[in-house]
Amino acid sequence: MDTFDYVIVGGGTAGCILAARLTEDPRRSVLLLEAGGKDDGFWIKIPAGFSKLLSGDAFNWRFSTEPEEGTGNRAIVVPRGKGLGGSTLINGMIFVRGQPQDFDGWAQRGAQGWSFEDVLPYFRKLETFQAADADPALRGTSGPMNIVRVRERTPLAEAFIAAARQVGLPENADYNGRDQEGVGYYQVNQKDGRRWTVVDAYLRPALGRPNLKVVTHAQASGLVFEGRRVTGVRYRREGQEEIALARGEVILAAGAVQSPHLLEVSGIGDPAVLAKAGIETRHALPGVGNNYQDHFATRMNWRVTQPITLNEASRGWRLARAVAQYYLTRTGILTLGTGLAFGFAKTRPELETPDVQFFFMHASYANAADRALDRLPGMTIGVTQMRPQSVGSIHAKSADPFTPPAIRPNFLAVPADCDSLVGGMRIARRIIEQSAMDPYRAFEMNPGADVNTDAEWLDFARRTGQTIYHPVGTCAMGRGPSAVVDPTLKLHGFEGLRIADASVMPTLVSANTAAAVMMIAEKAADLIKADARA
Repeated sequence: MDTFDYVIVGGGTAGCILAARLTEDPRRSVLLLEAGGKDDGFWIKIPAGFSKLLSGDAFNWRFSTEPEEGTGNRAIVVPRGKGLGGSTLINGMIFVRGQPQDFDGWAQRGAQGWSFEDVLPYFRKLETFQAADADPALRGTSGPMNIVRVRERTPLAEAFIAAARQVGLPENADYNGRDQEGVGYYQVNQKDGRRWTVVDAYLRPALGRPNLKVVTHAQASGLVFEGRRVTGVRYRREGQEEIALARGEVILAAGAVQSPHLLEVSGIGDPAVLAKAGIETRHALPGVGNNYQDHFATRMNWRVTQPITLNEASRGWRLARAVAQYYLTRTGILTLGTGLAFGFAKTRPELETPDVQFFFMHASYANAADRALDRLPGMTIGVTQMRPQSVGSIHAKSADPFTPPAIRPNFLAVPADCDSLVGGMRIARRIIEQSAMDPYRAFEMNPGADVNTDAEWLDFARRTGQTIYHPVGTCAMGRGPSAVVDPTLKLHGFEGLRIADASVMPTLVSANTAAAVMMIAEKAADLIKADARA
């Protein structure tokens, strides 16, 4: 039984950043526990390898939702990264901060100190984005996380951007700058054509520090208590139960699925929920596991008239050429992730900011579930509503900490979410119908030209939509009975425990969530250091 100043549960996006930042003080010892293994998979560093990683389970927990009527009674896969680096090992690498109003909204809901003005220094601190046209007041140029614009340029992506301009979307060089609205090429966390994870950026440079210990294949099974204080963590490794104690704090960074689950199996949560799972209540905290929010997306695709898409470029001699190009120059189609060109749009003119996000790729799936590409040329626009009001939950099914929790997203339960998503799909169709796409557009495959009414659009979304892997909110920060942590990320009603991951977001950001989680970890490290100094 070893004792450290800090025990971090979860070696993912937030955990790696916290481990690196907290060990900058040589007087503080840190244990980082990760349930998965090291970041040594063949496909991890190759950006296009995300499709292999998302469909496999070596670095992916592959959770599933409970079937729900609102999404066709389907079990929807919820990928979560497993291994040092967490979801930065397997995600699409898209780097979007969100809108300033997102963070101002957090502060207004009781998370004081988390307004955009408060968090902007941490966004700047974490990144290196050295584009010549970047605003130095808003973008960082010397942080650990390397951010670049997608370098690949294709005729279809150029046509998509031109067509989006024809429907009134402005071209936007930096959606992480002053205004998110518009169209252009995505920014991604890559360096020299390779995926750049939080292990690369933060953890690996810290591994030589004598005050950092990293233990992999160590899955947390419960918290250790002493009165009203959390003093450590129980975890299983190689079939043995072990305990790590914390002189200072235990920090949960296991993510929006596993952080609330660990609280519940430890007896912290809604007493009614705990009793149903056969768990004795140690601390009643009804917000645990509630407030689940995620981005739900549809994929619209079209047949393309010319063989200029990934569908054919990823086969046969073309693939061999692409592999050679990548290994010789670190360029080409193997540098691509889940999005090539972006769009951020308003579905109604009276909106202040965009409410839908587009992901354009010059590719189409024959089967989206196993990420198998069509054999004929195709293109896809993923459409997501950015600020869903539909709220679900994650709760323990039993007292067994190794039984996955029940995930109930409750997608498309609020009419406003349905209206926004349908509006986004209509805009996507209008874009592809513009003259700029005439040389390439053959016909709409999904949902198909016969889908025209709101009811038909919504039926398509409910039957075919998927999560795009952004679960948040299940240990929300703020004040009041539904909050789980306070604005310093400390658990309400207990000492010795902080939570620092996507679960603490009060509301979902208008963006992919990786950048915001990195910011949360950077700010959390400063909060913890400030308490240690005090």
